[in-house]
Amino acid sequence: MSFWEVNLTLLEGLITTAELFFLTLLFALPLGLIICLGSMSKISPIRWVVKTIVWIVRGSPLMLQILIVYYGPGLMFNWPLLPRFTAALVTFVINYACYFSEIYRGGIQSIPKGQYEAGQVLGMTRPQVFFKVILLQLVKRVVPPMGNELITLVKDTALVRVIAVYEIIWMGESFIKKGMIWPLFYTAVFYLALNGILTLVLGRIEKKLDYFH
Repeated sequence: MSFWEVNLTLLEGLITTAELFFLTLLFALPLGLIICLGSMSKISPIRWVVKTIVWIVRGSPLMLQILIVYYGPGLMFNWPLLPRFTAALVTFVINYACYFSEIYRGGIQSIPKGQYEAGQVLGMTRPQVFFKVILLQLVKRVVPPMGNELITLVKDTALVRVIAVYEIIWMGESFIKKGMIWPLFYTAVFYLALNGILTLVLGRIEKKLDYFH
């Protein structure tokens, strides 16, 4: 099998990996903010329920969560299984939303309360203060820790092979049956390329937000 054919096969897996990555971001980023606000709610039952869910999700292995979401509904309630990719996506969105929520919470709590008070003195409502004063500062503060999570997310996509989602490592491993091991090692190049692009993009974002101190 030629080098070009190996690349084409691995690119098929890379497409699945990239789809899972970008769709996870699309849904987990806003959901994480909602979970963050729930964990900071002044209503105690809501706050403790949300915090408990976040604690469970962050404290248990992502691979176990993937298996539970995929097999759990069928085994416990006799429901039809979700499509494999959908089950993986649902798991990743919930898992990373919980991690993102803690990053958001840390960013919000690091902003001096005086800024909220100053905005209200000027006649702004709390939502107006948040979206017009706090939000951009929050973005500045969460970009570095968020970057670490995004790089971890790229690598975590490999876990979906546990429910036979054909991501890039699955494709690389398939060559072992043909007596070829190097395509499996070669998948690292694709991960390094993705993470390199992410690092550059996040660096540009940080520079654009440098006017916040």
